[in-house]
Amino acid sequence: MSTLDWVALAAVVLVALAWYLSYNAARLDRLHGRVEATYAALDAQLVRRAEASLELANSGLLDPASALVLASAAADSLAHADDPDDRERAAVESDVTEALTAVLTPEVVATLRSADGVPHDGLERIVRAGERVQLARRFHNDAVNDVRRVRRKGAVRGFRLAGHAELPESIDFDDELPTGLRG
Repeated sequence: MSTLDWVALAAVVLVALAWYLSYNAARLDRLHGRVEATYAALDAQLVRRAEASLELANSGLLDPASALVLASAAADSLAHADDPDDRERAAVESDVTEALTAVLTPEVVATLRSADGVPHDGLERIVRAGERVQLARRFHNDAVNDVRRVRRKGAVRGFRLAGHAELPESIDFDDELPTGLRG
């Protein structure tokens, strides 16, 4: 092989390496954007669930003690909604789920249903919001797992393709619907 052949081969290898690194950097950037989007969606669903819980607590349909427990948990959730770096958010959201489970027992849900078996509108809003929270959390955690998988690659670590972006963390809290509301 002549010198020109070696130079051409080196150029092809460098172009291929540059393309590979560029592709992985762009992919990682898209995945980080997806994590941010799924976090925003999760935040919106958590706010909706807290608002629905607060509406039910203020509706007068619950006994005063139950309404106070539910309103307090929902208000705490709304207070923590403004801070995206809040480390207590998962615990607060688990508290909302715990309050919903404690307040909306199967007996209470049965009394809140109308005579024809159709649940009260507030219950339906909580069910829909709870299901959306479960989906949004699952989507967010899937996006986080995708980013972590790509960032574990040797080329991504070796060439620091993630830059200074923080490694995203999955969000884990209790988001189960109360037994009386499960379909």
